[in-house]
Amino acid sequence: MLPRETIATAQIPQGETLTLVSHGRDFIIMLGRDELMGTRMQFSEEQLAQLTMEQMSQTRPRILIGGYGMGFTYRAALAALPATGGKVVVAEVVHEILDWAKGPLAELTGDSLEDSRGEIAIADVAALIDDAVDGTTPKYDAILLDVDNGPDGIVREGNERLYTRTGIARARDALNPGGILAIWSAADDFKFTGRLKDAGFDVEVRAVRARPNNKGPRHTIWFARRT
Repeated sequence: MLPRETIATAQIPQGETLTLVSHGRDFIIMLGRDELMGTRMQFSEEQLAQLTMEQMSQTRPRILIGGYGMGFTYRAALAALPATGGKVVVAEVVHEILDWAKGPLAELTGDSLEDSRGEIAIADVAALIDDAVDGTTPKYDAILLDVDNGPDGIVREGNERLYTRTGIARARDALNPGGILAIWSAADDFKFTGRLKDAGFDVEVRAVRARPNNKGPRHTIWFARRT
């Protein structure tokens, strides 16, 4: 059995420690003993962006992503932007994540961080949502959240507010009419589906495999459209 090798660690603001490890040719980001993400099971995070973009008709969509991680959702969103243009903004609170993207994960990252259509902000995604609601920045055509394992908010203190009735309402108000709030989760949550519907969203829930060969665990993605 191949051993896991620790490459780097980073402290989450108001949270625990992240550890980047290698396992043979694969990389994994750990939270304690839990695997948050890895290069062997990235498909559902890519689908978070791909399936959202397939539902959009804007010629120059403005996209907000909560959480860079290993960049799976970010790169998929860039790849799915229409030829007419668009903008993808990523909020990431752990600045070391970008050091990893440029260092040990550079082959995975490619030239995506230099793409003029993308912007990486070292910020809480909730703050960028607030900026759009308050009129400081333009509103978004889609908001994609992958900042935690789901609505439970286990990774970082404060993430839970994104999934509360108030947090959902703020995200709704940060979207243009017809905009989509898409949320990745390791598991389904019927109560959370109800909160999205109560906020006035049209909601679709999809189960997506972690790997493209229809293997691996099933993850959940909510697609909530502002009517």
